[in-house]
Amino acid sequence: MKPMNMKNAFLKTRLLLAAMVAVASLTATAHAAAPGITGPTFNLTAQPAFLSQPDGQSVYSWGYGCNGTPAGYAPAAITGTFCNSMQVPGPTLIVTEGQSVTVNLTNGLPTAAGNTSILFSGFTVTATGGAAGLITREATPGTTGTPVTYTFTATSPGTHSYYSGTQSDLQIEMGLFGAVIVLPASVPATCTSGLASSNLAAEAHWGESDFRLAPAAYDNAKTCYDREYLFQFSEMDPKIHTQALAQVTARAGCVAGAMGCSLDIVTEPYHPAYFMINGRSMPDDMDPNYAAEYQHQPYNGNPHMHPGEQVLLRIIGQGRWQHPFHEHGNHVRILARDGNLITSASDPNSLAGPLLFTTTTTPGQTMDGIFYWTGKGLNWDAYGHNPSSGDSLAKLPCTPDANGYNTGATSAINYYEWCQDHNKPLQAAPFGDVAGGGPATLPDANILTNGAWYGGSPYLGPNATVRATGPTGTTPPSGTIANSPTGEAGFAFMWHSHNEREITTNNIFPGGMLMMMLVDSREFVIDESN
Repeated sequence: MKPMNMKNAFLKTRLLLAAMVAVASLTATAHAAAPGITGPTFNLTAQPAFLSQPDGQSVYSWGYGCNGTPAGYAPAAITGTFCNSMQVPGPTLIVTEGQSVTVNLTNGLPTAAGNTSILFSGFTVTATGGAAGLITREATPGTTGTPVTYTFTATSPGTHSYYSGTQSDLQIEMGLFGAVIVLPASVPATCTSGLASSNLAAEAHWGESDFRLAPAAYDNAKTCYDREYLFQFSEMDPKIHTQALAQVTARAGCVAGAMGCSLDIVTEPYHPAYFMINGRSMPDDMDPNYAAEYQHQPYNGNPHMHPGEQVLLRIIGQGRWQHPFHEHGNHVRILARDGNLITSASDPNSLAGPLLFTTTTTPGQTMDGIFYWTGKGLNWDAYGHNPSSGDSLAKLPCTPDANGYNTGATSAINYYEWCQDHNKPLQAAPFGDVAGGGPATLPDANILTNGAWYGGSPYLGPNATVRATGPTGTTPPSGTIANSPTGEAGFAFMWHSHNEREITTNNIFPGGMLMMMLVDSREFVIDESN
């Protein structure tokens, strides 16, 4: 070890483990998808409720929700349906390019909270009913309140946001925001043929359903994808919410428009203590969608994929702060911002979006991007192939296609393996000071791994631990795994804010804006129905 370099060596070791850590927990795994309700007519209400936080607090909040049963739910493969009368974020509104969209908003907030409204970023909106506001027409509160109707044409595909246009510093903070997803009117032919079709065939072979909202994000042949996840980033200052609850309680029963029937809440200085993905903080964001314990926070934030899949990330900055969110494992190729596809100035058929190390979520801005992981560049065999092993799964062939990947058989466990690294042993050299090396010696799992997330092997697929330790080897130290390592054995890449305070809950680590991207070989069935 080089002198004065112990800290760097320790950090490198932690990063190596983060990239190789194997997932052993099957029953606790839940996946995000991008669930929502379908239109083109939506009946929403704004109402108060309490949001659950991992530190045990229930925070008084406001949110949009369904006013009655919605027209439908998406994606079609999701069997569970949910749309409470208040939720944070609000219901994800899913429409198709070119549709005329109607949103009817009723104000169910306490009378003292005053009017409320919705702005639909990026669309030309016509508003009727309600009362005149500074930016748009507003729904008035109380039993005699007047609703408001917003209409617009879904002119462009992509991810968009909606949020309150009334007292925005307060009402967005309280939770009045959500997402609009516009699906392309036509699907490029290449998104249903070739390798795009092969990925779908591979999923079907292993019994997986298709949880995409569409085969492409935009009307462009280079925006095909295999999975999608929606992430809405927000933060919360509980002092503001405490003020709101106290003043609403003190003014209960007041008459709208009467003297003193209003709120006077200080929103600066701003000191958020909760940092959320889709309305939940870690570890709550890794529980299932629609989990009963989060009655008003239905959406989770736990992405999952197989090697070689194109994963569409729909990202929205819904809060007041900018959040530098880092997706470990690879950069994210940005397709579009605010629903505007980024194309080359010289060739409109070629995309020109940047590769981002962190997807910095600017308040009010949306991004669509592709995350991609194959194991290429590891310089060791991610599947742990060993021709001398008695494990037949360790003898799988790897036949490179024109791009170097094993895509000949969609039924293969190592479908989309990077064949150049086939049969290469795990080496110590990339993370140590010893050139060459042999198999790396992993650090003590009790120190650098987190309970059920560690399966004892740096390899993908069934029997991965056997391939790591040999047929007479042992499982990891007692207490480091929850289930048999022969079940799910994949990689868990930690995705988190690079503002370190934002991966805490009320200054307690771990928490906040943190989740795991789980990467598994094909035999593990990813079920995004919950």
